[in-house]
This record gives sequence, C-alpha cells and structure tokens, in this order.
Amino acid sequence: VQLQASGGGLVQAGGYLRLSCAVSGITWDDYVIGWFRQAPGKEREGVSCMGVDSWNTHYYLPESRFTLSRSDATKTVYLHLKNLQPEDTAVYYCGGLIRCSSDYHDVSKWGRGTQVTVSS
Repeated sequence: VQLQASGGGLVQAGGYLRLSCAVSGITWDDYVIGWFRQAPGKEREGVSCMGVDSWNTHYYLPESRFTLSRSDATKTVYLHLKNLQPEDTAVYYCGGLIRCSSDYHDVSKWGRGTQVTVSS
C-alpha cells in the first residue's frame, strides 16, 4: 500500500493549489482517503475525507474553502485549496483509513507530506 501526496508549493494569499494523493496497492473498498495537515508547533488536524462513494465527503475545518474530488481511473484523490490564507501554511498529508475520521490516530497508512506555504 502506497500513498504519495504532491502538489504543494508557495502561493500568495488568495491563491489556489491542487494537492494530489496517488494511491496504489488498495481498492476504494479497502480504505478511505483522508487529508490532514500539520502547521509548525501544532498538532496534526483533519482537513477532509472521502468515503468509499466519492459523493460521501467530510470536511473538518470551519471554513469551506477546500473541496475534494477523485479520479477512479488514476486512483488519485485531489484536495482543492481555494482562497489560501497564511494560516493554511502547513505540511499536508494524505492517509488511508478504515472509515472517515478527523483524528489522525485513526489513520492506518500515511503518505509523505507536501509543504504548502502561503505568503501574505
């Protein structure tokens, strides 16, 4: 089982990034894919999760600037980060879970993170 996050970078406030989580070695029935982030000095927090059915998505942050999408053909889950703000600066990780959860302790398999830096 492998998960690989990519797509991070440096953007100005108000900008957009699309993060990708490429998945191999699993089926959508085995794991659901969640996105988490960890800012410097802070605990890792849940951002969003997509269930077995792609319409079944969960968002764990108060703001609604982030959305999820999935490509079954390429086995990739995308996290769309819109209107990015400096407080969104963090390392973003995708993880495989048995069921969606905002608690990073519930992640069974982590992918490598990707850095998102938002300048003001």
